[in-house]
This record gives sequence, C-alpha cells and structure tokens, in this order.
Amino acid sequence: MKKTIISLLTVFSIIGISAQEKSYFLSSPSLGPDGKTAYFSYDGDIWKVDSNGGNASRITALDGEEINPRLSPDGKWLAFSSNQYGNYDIYVMPAEGGTIKQLTFHTGRDEMESWAWDSKTIYFTSSRNNNFGSFKTTIEGKTPQKLFNNYFNNTNGLVETPAGEYLFTSSSESAHQVQRKRYKGENNPDILGYNPKSNSFKQYTNYEGKDFNPSVDKNGIIYFISDENNGEYNLYKLENGKKTSLTQFDTSIKKPFVSADGSKVIFEKDYQLYIYDIASKNTKPLNVSLNTNKTLEKEQNFNVENNISYYDVSPDGKKMAFISRGVLFVSDIEGKFAQQVSDGKERAMEVKWLKDNRTLLYSQTYNGYQNWFTIPADGKGQLKQLTEDLRNNRSITLNSDLSKAVYLSGRDEVRLLDLKNFKSTTIVKDEIWAFQNSRPSFSPNNEYVLFSAKRNFELDIFIYNIKKGQTLNLTNTGVSEEDPVWSPNGKYIYFASDRTNPSYPLGMQKSNIYRMALDWFDEPFKSEKFETLFTEEKKETKSTDKAKDKDKKDKKEDDKEKKEEKEPVIKELKVNPEDTLDRIELVTDRYGYQDDPTVFADDKKEILLFNSNQDNGKRQLYKKVFTDFEPAKSEKVFDKAAYYLTKNEKNLFALIEGNIYKTTVAALKPEKINIQYNFDKDLASEFTQMYAEAWTGVEENFYDEKFHGIDWKAKKEQYAKYLPYVNNRNDLRILLNDLLGELNSSHTGFSSTGKEEAMYLNYFTNETGIIFKKDQPYTVESIVRKSPAFRSGVDIKPGDQLISVNGKKVDLNENIETYFTSPKKQDELVLTFSRDGKNVTTKVHPISNGELKALLYDDWIYNNHQRVDKLSNNRIAYSCMKNMSTDELDRFLLDMVEQENRKDAVILDLRYNTGGNVHDKVLNFLSQKPYLQWKYREGKMTTQPNFAPSGKPIVLLINEASLSDAEMTAAGFKALKLGKIIGQDTYRWIIFTSAKGLVDGSSYRLPSWGTYTLDGQNLEKTGVKPDIYVKNTFMDRLQNNDPQLERAVQEILKDLKK
Repeated sequence: MKKTIISLLTVFSIIGISAQEKSYFLSSPSLGPDGKTAYFSYDGDIWKVDSNGGNASRITALDGEEINPRLSPDGKWLAFSSNQYGNYDIYVMPAEGGTIKQLTFHTGRDEMESWAWDSKTIYFTSSRNNNFGSFKTTIEGKTPQKLFNNYFNNTNGLVETPAGEYLFTSSSESAHQVQRKRYKGENNPDILGYNPKSNSFKQYTNYEGKDFNPSVDKNGIIYFISDENNGEYNLYKLENGKKTSLTQFDTSIKKPFVSADGSKVIFEKDYQLYIYDIASKNTKPLNVSLNTNKTLEKEQNFNVENNISYYDVSPDGKKMAFISRGVLFVSDIEGKFAQQVSDGKERAMEVKWLKDNRTLLYSQTYNGYQNWFTIPADGKGQLKQLTEDLRNNRSITLNSDLSKAVYLSGRDEVRLLDLKNFKSTTIVKDEIWAFQNSRPSFSPNNEYVLFSAKRNFELDIFIYNIKKGQTLNLTNTGVSEEDPVWSPNGKYIYFASDRTNPSYPLGMQKSNIYRMALDWFDEPFKSEKFETLFTEEKKETKSTDKAKDKDKKDKKEDDKEKKEEKEPVIKELKVNPEDTLDRIELVTDRYGYQDDPTVFADDKKEILLFNSNQDNGKRQLYKKVFTDFEPAKSEKVFDKAAYYLTKNEKNLFALIEGNIYKTTVAALKPEKINIQYNFDKDLASEFTQMYAEAWTGVEENFYDEKFHGIDWKAKKEQYAKYLPYVNNRNDLRILLNDLLGELNSSHTGFSSTGKEEAMYLNYFTNETGIIFKKDQPYTVESIVRKSPAFRSGVDIKPGDQLISVNGKKVDLNENIETYFTSPKKQDELVLTFSRDGKNVTTKVHPISNGELKALLYDDWIYNNHQRVDKLSNNRIAYSCMKNMSTDELDRFLLDMVEQENRKDAVILDLRYNTGGNVHDKVLNFLSQKPYLQWKYREGKMTTQPNFAPSGKPIVLLINEASLSDAEMTAAGFKALKLGKIIGQDTYRWIIFTSAKGLVDGSSYRLPSWGTYTLDGQNLEKTGVKPDIYVKNTFMDRLQNNDPQLERAVQEILKDLKK
C-alpha cells in the first residue's frame, strides 16, 4: 500500500507544478451576446475574461456566493444569483460596472436562468412555491410571476426562444441530481417547449436517458446536454427537429451556454472552462489567469470544548486521552494540562490506554480506512502502525487484565488483538455489517467474547469461547437485541430491544432494557443472610517482625501489581445453552425509550446506567440499582444523555454533549471536566482526508459489490487529482458529489457546512397564505386553506387590495416580497386592505415558507379528494401520502378510519411520494380482509376486522416521481395482488440508505441495502410498472386535469358493477 501512496503523491505534485498555468473549479459560465466575453463564477464571485483566454477580472465581491452570471441580449445588463443574505436571490448590475440592485427578496432559493430577448425580463428557478418552478421578473424588480400553474409543474432551466417559446425541463434529474450519470427511467429530463401565446406544448426530445440544460441562439438553434452517446454528458444541438451530437468526450461537460449570435458555446469540463466554436466545430480549453486567494492551507484554530468525540482514562487514573475533530490529545485527569499527540492529518476515532500507562492504542484512517496504531502518550516516541487493512477496524474493547482487545473489522469479522505482540486474529466471520454495530466486549473473567451479528437484518447476541473456539447464539429471534453488556458478576447479559417488533425497515420504535440470566440462578435466601449475623470473622495471627518488614518492603510492588494486572473477579462462568430466551426479564420501565445500557459493580450492588426519554421525551441518564432483598427502581441521574461510560477504582466517567464528565459511583452527580485547549488544523488536509474516508465508506458499504458496473477505484483517482485545486468548501461539495454521481445510484450525496460559510445576515419571509393575482400583485386572488389568512376572524377577501403592512404604505411598483421579508420571523403582521372604497385592517400570525408549501401540497390533495367524491358519488375513499414517514402513515390511517368503513373502495395515491420506510405497515393495513361478522342483539351486522380494505376494490396511483419506499410499497402491492396499479413507471430510486459522519460534522449517504422482487429484479434498475399506463402531461397539470385519478375512479366503478 505504500507504493499506492507514493504514486498518488507524485500525481498531486505534478499537478501542483502546473497549477500556475491552469485554473480549476470555474463554474456557471456564460457568454456575451457576441461571444467575445466569457462570464463565470469562481471562489464565490463573478469574473469575466476574453473568450480567447487571458487575465480574468473580478466583477463582484459580495458576501456569500454569486453564481449563474447572465448578460442581457443587448449586452447592457448582468444578472446573477447571490446568497449574501442567507438564500439565493436575483441581482442585476450594469455590464460595465455600477450599482448592484437586488430584484428578489424571498427566502426561497432563486437561481438565475436566462434573459428574455427584449432584455427587460429575467427568468429564474425558485423553490418558493414548490420543489422548484419557473418564474419571471423585470429588470426594474417588480413582483415575480410564476409561469406555470399546478403545484407539481416542477420546471427548471427555462430559456426563451426568439419566437417567444419557453424551453425547459421538468425533472429532479435536471435540477437536483445533475451529478447522477447514466440514469434511464420515466423521470428522465427531456427538452420541453411551451408557447404562451398559442397555449401549445411540444416535447422536443424523447430519449430514455438525460437531455437537459437547453440554451438557444438568435436563430432558434437549441444546444443542450445529453448522455445518449456514451453515458457521459456531451454537447448536442436541436435544429429543425433533428438531434445532433457535437462532442464525444469521455468525461462529462456541464452547463453549456450559447452566445446569442450563435458563434460559440461555453461549458464546464473537468472543472475548467471550454469553448466550442460552432463554425469550425473545434473545442479548446479557455485558459484563464486568476488572482487566487489560497486560504485552505492556512491553519484555523479550534477548541476541544464541546467537541470531544471519544476518550479513555489511564489504568493509574492519572491521565486521560481524548479525541477532538479527529486529533488525539492527552491530559491530566483534571484536564488542566493537555497536549496534542497526533498530527491531525488523518482522522483519529477511538483510543485506549495500554497497561503501561504510557502507550496509547488508537484508530486512525489509512488510505481512508480505520486502522490500529500505537503511539507514546507523551508524544515523544514513534507512531507504530499495527494494521494495514483495506477495511475499517473499529469498536474496540480491552479485557480486564489489558492483555487482549476485541474489535470489528470490515463487514464480516470479529478479531482479537494480542496486546503483547500486537498480532490480530480473526475469531468469527459472520454477517456483521460495516457500520451500525453493537460494540463487542469480554466476559468478566476474559473467557468469552460477547458480540452481535445479523440474522435477517436483525441483531442477535452471540458469545464466543476463546479457548474452545466455539460460538453460541444466545437469542436467535426475529427481532434485534442491541448493545449487549455482561454484568460484573458474570450472571447476566443486559441488552436493549423491542422484543415484539423487528427493527427493519422502520427502525427500533420502542426499546427497553432487558437482561438474560445465563443459567437458572435463584435469588438469595433471607435465612442464609440472617445466619451471617452470627458468623464470627476469622482473626489473623500476628506476623513476626521479620514478616512485617517483608510486608512493608513488598507493599509498593504489590500495589503496582494490583494496578497493572487486575485479577478477574469471576473464576469460572456458567453458561446454560438451553432455553436462553426463557431467562430474559424486563429490567426497566415499559414507558419511554431506553438504550445504551452499562453495568457496574459497587460494593455488593449492581448498577445499571442507561439513557431514556421517559421524562417528557428528553433523553437523559438514568440508573437502576440491583441489591439483594430490595426492589430496584429507575431514578434519573442527569438531565442529559451520556455515552462511553467507564469506571476506575474511584470515579465514573462519561461523554456528555462533547465533554467529559466525572462523578463518584456513590454520588452519581456528573460534573464537567473543564478542558480548555486550542489547536490548529488546516482545511486543505482535512478535506483530503474526508475525500478518502467518504470513498472508502462507499467502497465498503455500497449495496452492489459491482458498483453498477463502474471501476470505483479508478473513479477515486480520477477525481482525487483535483483535490489540490479545491479552494473552498463548495468546491469539495461539487467534487465529492460528482464522484458519487458516477455510481448512477439513488440515495447518494455529500453534505457539508462550515463556520467559514456563515452568513452575516439572514432573512425570513413571513408567509400569510394570501395568493395575490399575477398581473395585479397587490390584489388578493385567493386564500390557502388552513393558512394564517384562512383563520376565522381574519377579514381578507378576494379582490381586496393591499395598501399597508405594519403601518407602512406599499408602493405598487415595488416587489411585494420586500414588505413580507424581515431579518427574523414576525410574531404578527398588521395588514390593511382597500375594499369597496373603505380600508379594512386585520392581523395574522405568519408562518415559514416551508409551512406554506406544505399547505399548498395539502390543497392539491384536498382538491383530489373533492374530485374523487364528485366522480364516484362519494363511494370511494381517497388517501394521499406525501412520503412514507410515520407522520404520513398516521395521516393514511386517519383517512382510512374516517372513510374506509363507510365507502365501497379505496384509492391510495403515492404519486410524487418521496419515500421513507413504512411500506410494511401500509401493506399490512391494506391486506386486511373480512373474516367474521358480529353484532349486538337486533343490531347491525359488522365485520371483523373493523377495517378490511382488501375485501374491496383498491387502486394504487404511482408516477415517474414515486420513489424509494413508495416503490417498495408499489412492488409489495403488486406481489400481494391487492388491486390495480395505475399511472406511470416509478422513478427507479430505491436503495435503503443511512449516513456516516466525517471529521468536521459533514456527512455522506450510504445506499447499502438493495431491494428486489421475489423473482430477483432490482427495483433500482426496473422500478415498478403500472397495470394500466396513464400519463399526466405538462398540459394536463397546467389545465388542472388529472387523467390518472379519473382513470382510477373509472376502473373502480367498473369493478363495483361486477
């Protein structure tokens, strides 16, 4: 592996030398109307350069980031988006320099797209009303108008042709998932057109892959991206209805933009800018010289307070080792004197003290994987690498005499580490999984290893006899038993479990602490305890003076031996392998969610510590003390949850909210150890480490071992060569997401924020639920149901004209958003309207934009419900689930409670459903059939169960945006033959996923669990096909038609006639 490191560093060095000649991470390019000047975004600002290359000049220097510069067709104005106030808004400035004017003010994300050919109108994509949609505003900054009606007309990338037609795409694959390559499916983006003058629609491309990012010249020729040729994004054009490939690169391009005169196209490729000359059909890189401010290599200062992730206390009780932001530190036990031990270039994650009180065993990334190292605790010796595995080694525990350690390795191994020769031995190969593990440990006498492994997705508890090499499954149930720990007396194993419900797919919903007795141990007898009252203690004979001298002489050595090598309390453990499940008992209260059990002995007491939310839903630390002849009860110890609890002879330690706390076992009143230590790290090396760790996490956990047919190792090297040019966190986000996009996989993504990106100002749009007219933006058109303006006592009516907000008179020529946007949410708004010549004043409590969008979605559902009632004469129950969360599950069940038992059929609408993990509960409900009738004397006969939808016609609605768990539900619905499926093929976006954190708090998603039909079809590749194919078009949505829903009603009514 050392050769690999040397080779990689050599590549980096070569690129570093040439970095003076080339600039990388130039983005969002565009050209002036004559093609002579290029505009682009770099390092958060807008720049311009001659389209033949040369020295670039910075145009903007606002706080935050400026993106998507677009010059007006007349060449006079430059528009762009900036997030200087916390969210992206549209700005405009004179092309030759001058005052920058803000045009939009809404807290939705407004991204600049294009200009109208009259150079007066600006088109942008915004998230203000739905997921994303197309809007327009004027150069004067009047109130923006939404271009297309319907909550689900999600459009983006809009440009206007010289003939006045709108070109756009309508798919998340062209909006939020541009980095995902080679997607093929019903939700693919195509180039679409709508003519507002003739109210006509046209679909220009019909390729099953991705066609998007249209740009159009003065002749109406359309240039765009497609991956049709080789699976990589290349430049294409549409002329006279014919699609033609213009480039054949083996790495993808991004964001093509054609000059208005049709002479050149500029685009991104390999994080540089390229120019395609249309006349010669030649492509060349745009060589740009920039004044670059390299800041990532500069060290930043951090403090360990509130940021400690792991710790351990030395055997002599005098020292602590701890980890903060991936750096290893050592301090005295009071935290007064701390020193940095590791250099911080790699990420340290776990640490343990060895027996000599001088050496640390810790994990640190190596080629992105966690491996074991030792280092002198005083920082004066050499670092020694113990393992060089291309798998993650983690979750280490030491035995009681500090002679051995047990840890997990990769997806399938439990290993022992000999702490004398530091050799690792695999003792168990099983389905462990490479993350989401319970920590292995030793029995009190070091005879056994206690660990967990998966059986049908659920965790079982195992013990491994080290001497005999035998493994025993203690639980072997169909549910999870997690976080097992052995009691100090060796009689019990404590664990957390929901013993009647599996943890997958929904996760453990109710957890309590249980313990399993390892044999049929009896309780002590009071009579025997009584007899001890009359048992005399044996008197020791007096030692001779010589013996006394010997005792004194050996006392220090004896004390040292006791500290260095503790004799196990339990000489021999008794494990009865029969009927283990019959010996399980609940040891905590049933109410609340309890987990993270830890057990300590104190005198003759056994103390169970655990976290629980039983007090008002807040996770806090509790204890339960087990003593002979006394009932145990749960008591709160601390008002916060505690982790990594460890005990020495004097004290108990815990990690609480990023700090180490200490308490005596008797008192159990944790007090914070105040560690104030500052250290320096540079983000450049941190980003490089994060890149490697994210790549390895995917390598080890991606659900498909063939990585969807790509060479994942080669992709790592392909993108790693650009790491030296990453100049800020956004560059890293782009790079890592592009790498993940190579997988052509759903449920991937890298998220990261840092203090260096914090905005000085943030603004909030106070939403009221008032919908104003498009052409009269201060005149009320309607009120959103359930919104603040919908409340009784609020006097607002359609036709009212707004004249003041909080006493401030409005200017009808200004953008109305300015009156509803403020630095923070307002408690109330005072609105004055003009109605029939009189002023009407009313008050509302505003809500957030996210809340308003949820209500707009609810409006869509409400209207569907009304439509079904009307078409079916109230015979069909209708329910729509926005996603597959527990909240939406409750919504579905409430719909069924309110409708199902009094209606003749059911429609479940999963169109646009964004997934979750409640498919099993939904399908179980729908599967219920009537099996019995009962009644009270002379009463009406009623079926059992109360709700039995499977005895009635059911239709499931799906479409191209039904994704993830919605697809799982649809596949299950089809397999169980519960009814008809109507609509379009689902998205093909279904891999169950989790996430892992990185050293700075960033995270990346891990699609680790594939989903397959019973005959083995991978739903990620096939999706679910409807029984009856019906497509809702752009025009259907624009005209408020719903052929899919109408067909569902028709099919049900037809079945009800049979």
